[in-house]
Amino acid sequence: MKVLRQHANQIFQAGIAAANPYEAVKKHFVLNENFSKIHVIAFGKAACAMANAAQELIPENLLGKAIAVTNYENVTQVKNVDVLGASHPLPDLAGFEAAKRIAQIAKNAKADELVLVLISGGGSALVPFPVDSITLEEKIATTNLLLSCGATINEINYVRKHLSQLKGGQLAKLCAPASCQALILSDVLGDDLSVIASGVTVADETTFAQAITVLKNKNIWELVPKAVQNHLEKADFETPKSLENVENTLIGSNLMSVEAAVKMAQSLDYQVIRHDYPLCGEAREVAEEFVLTAKNTPLENTKIAFITGGETTVTLRGNGKGGRNQEMALAFALAAQKHGLSGKWTFLSGGTDGIDGVNPAAGGCVDNGTLERMKNTGANPAQLLENNDSYAALKCSNDLLLTGATGTNVADLQILLI
Repeated sequence: MKVLRQHANQIFQAGIAAANPYEAVKKHFVLNENFSKIHVIAFGKAACAMANAAQELIPENLLGKAIAVTNYENVTQVKNVDVLGASHPLPDLAGFEAAKRIAQIAKNAKADELVLVLISGGGSALVPFPVDSITLEEKIATTNLLLSCGATINEINYVRKHLSQLKGGQLAKLCAPASCQALILSDVLGDDLSVIASGVTVADETTFAQAITVLKNKNIWELVPKAVQNHLEKADFETPKSLENVENTLIGSNLMSVEAAVKMAQSLDYQVIRHDYPLCGEAREVAEEFVLTAKNTPLENTKIAFITGGETTVTLRGNGKGGRNQEMALAFALAAQKHGLSGKWTFLSGGTDGIDGVNPAAGGCVDNGTLERMKNTGANPAQLLENNDSYAALKCSNDLLLTGATGTNVADLQILLI
């Protein structure tokens, strides 16, 4: 079992390495010396690495204002760049102040200048800039409700774009008449550029009416602050539906990381089966479906790897601590016992950013002995799952996936080795 766990971690790390933000910027940014100045705005969990690559590529005489905003865990100093820490997944005042600085850089850019925007996962929460009629606390309360009700990233963004002064293409609009170039590391399944970090440099097709529909369909309309309701109902502006001054380029994604994980598994002599991609839906339900797929797949090889990636959701039923990857790992262990998954197996579900929810784990890595180890400490795995307390459960069995912040974010990877 120890070897399986080592291999699962190797495969997971290969997926993370494929989303290396520094190398991605180096590969895709082409210097154009026709601009009199190049300003750099980086935000997201990979902001420091991306900004570092950019400042190495841009001569100092061309480099204008440069700022990087990232989550506190990923803060590192970068030459010639102002690095600011902010909160994720819930916004904070530091992120609000950083967003104001970003807006100012964009507004002050001149016609013969370039604003290079470096975007990575987590960007939406890290640079909150609510419209004037909504306070930061009211926006945080709304975001918290959306994160707790099982809303998809698309649904969350319908709302966030219409509460913001940057999202939904509004940052690119602020840059005009300067040119805007965005290099984007995707944490969104399907790599829809209008969804990643709420599409700050991408024309937006969504509307105020859709934002209201999301809140009502998720039964949280009556719970969001009155100022948010009033603003959405008033709808006195719309996000830009076309942008002419911007070029957007995708430089990394979950799919690229899945492909790298597949190659690593093959190099370790596993027969790879690509499980349902992209993985989405309620984490505990997806985990049970994964178990059933594995159980019902004829295995002709002695070493099998089921590999996929995606981003599931969790609907909070209890008051425990955990994240979607930890919940999936715990649910997988319970479903494997319930359905009698045979053979020696290890299942890993982890966030490529090294963070799962609001605790220090990236996810979980469980095996045949997980439930027994939990029970030996007096824990009740099923009860803990029902209370959304996967962190406590996996801590009992020593099955937390602890990587630390990775400096990138391209959603999640799931690896089952049998």
